[in-house]
Amino acid sequence: MKKIWVVVADRARGRIFSATSPKSPLTEIEDLVHPEARAHERDLTTDRPGRGPGSHRAMGTANKAHEHEATNFARELAARIDVGRVNTDFTKLVLVAAPDFLGLLRKSLNPHVEKLVAREVTKNLTQLTPADIRAHLPEYL
Repeated sequence: MKKIWVVVADRARGRIFSATSPKSPLTEIEDLVHPEARAHERDLTTDRPGRGPGSHRAMGTANKAHEHEATNFARELAARIDVGRVNTDFTKLVLVAAPDFLGLLRKSLNPHVEKLVAREVTKNLTQLTPADIRAHLPEYL
């Protein structure tokens, strides 16, 4: 029997579910939270952005620290998924993530994990119940 993991994530939360068959309900096995993703920009940085010569506008792009934290969380979540692969906790992977975070997560995945990705769903479903998440997925995983 193939073990299936469904990872539902956004920039601040990653939930890992298992399914024992392609048609079975989801069982939550882990909930990872990254509170830094919800912090204010000023709490994530130690200094104000610099100013260019003769400029009255701050240099740098807005939300740089939030992007950095999202990348860190994508790496953390990808590492946890890879541990599951190494331990043979799953043989098939379904990724469900907010569109902006899915790209970061995809870039962070180990190439061995990439081979196990059976489906990707670009939706933010992190706040839903397991049954509601399952309803957003195809009948057969």
